[in-house]
Amino acid sequence: MSPTPVSFTSPAAPSSYSWEATDDEVAARYGLDLSTIVRFDLNTSPSPPSLVAGVLAAGRFEAPLSEYPPTDYRRLVEAAAARYGVSPAEILVGAGADEILDIVAKVHIPAGGRAVVPTPTYAMYRVLTEQRGATVVAVPRLGEAEGYALDLSAMRAAVRDQDIGVVWLCSPNNPTALAEPDGVIATFLANLTEDAVRTGRKAPVVVLDEAYAEFVGRSLLGLRDVYPGLITVRTASKAYALAGLRVGFGVARPEAIARLNPFRPPGSVSTVSVTLVTEALRDPSVLDSNLARVAAERARLTVGLTEAGWSVGASVTNFILVDFGNIERAAEVAELLLSRGLVPRAFGAGHPLADHLRLTVRDPGENDRLIAAASDT
Repeated sequence: MSPTPVSFTSPAAPSSYSWEATDDEVAARYGLDLSTIVRFDLNTSPSPPSLVAGVLAAGRFEAPLSEYPPTDYRRLVEAAAARYGVSPAEILVGAGADEILDIVAKVHIPAGGRAVVPTPTYAMYRVLTEQRGATVVAVPRLGEAEGYALDLSAMRAAVRDQDIGVVWLCSPNNPTALAEPDGVIATFLANLTEDAVRTGRKAPVVVLDEAYAEFVGRSLLGLRDVYPGLITVRTASKAYALAGLRVGFGVARPEAIARLNPFRPPGSVSTVSVTLVTEALRDPSVLDSNLARVAAERARLTVGLTEAGWSVGASVTNFILVDFGNIERAAEVAELLLSRGLVPRAFGAGHPLADHLRLTVRDPGENDRLIAAASDT
């Protein structure tokens, strides 16, 4: 038996893609009380920051809820610019990081084009590329011993030898839970610039997804100063524990943002989301408290699962990657966890991590349930 992602429903099109099963679907399939389901598969936080309750209680939103938010999201843009140390002209707001990625694909990946995807990585890069009628040029990462780092020579060759519109990068990388080694991405961008000058071919747009950057306390968005085609993507979903609000940002040079902006819907981010994320970005305690919680629980969860006999990889994010050695064992453990209402992220047959499970760092009580289940495997 091969483990597959828990995906009981599929979107209408394209039929080859499917999203995560809902809590209701998991509860129904395994005969469980809905309240017992815990999502260890989505890399979200167990609770939102405390300021949410205060803002909602005050009811002071960016605009009345009967109206659309300002189309320029001005206060949110200013808050994001201040947080990331850039100018407002270098910020693009979207309904989650996924909308930013989608806009980039619409602008920079033509039908019949090509995009480079180092694998394994976030599955949406392949989805978005294929939705554009383009070809994914998959480049395997180095192995676990090398921290799943980019294979620089293979990546460079993939771009040099083909007409590439976009290169999708993710650091820290999902699902490997590790950041690229220092200097690797800067070297890669320098290589692309050198090859573009030598061949006369236009350098590709490089998307650097930094959804988990806050967990390592550093960002590479400054590289946009030396590589004009760099678009860095940030989000309020992970480190700010506000995934349900669906707010993400593209950060790039003003001319790059100006090219993306006409493809942005005028009001895809709600008034409530705009207000809450603006306040969260302006309050350093929101970020600091969640980072501290994740760090403490990640260490405790790693120890507990290791003592239960699981092989837990190093992580700098709010999730961990567990190696079970073979596909059958990973499938067996995934099924046991699901039967107890603990939903893991499994990988389908043929995936380079098919013998692994990815697990979110949750709160102490939820993590204890996972540790207890691991002890029974």
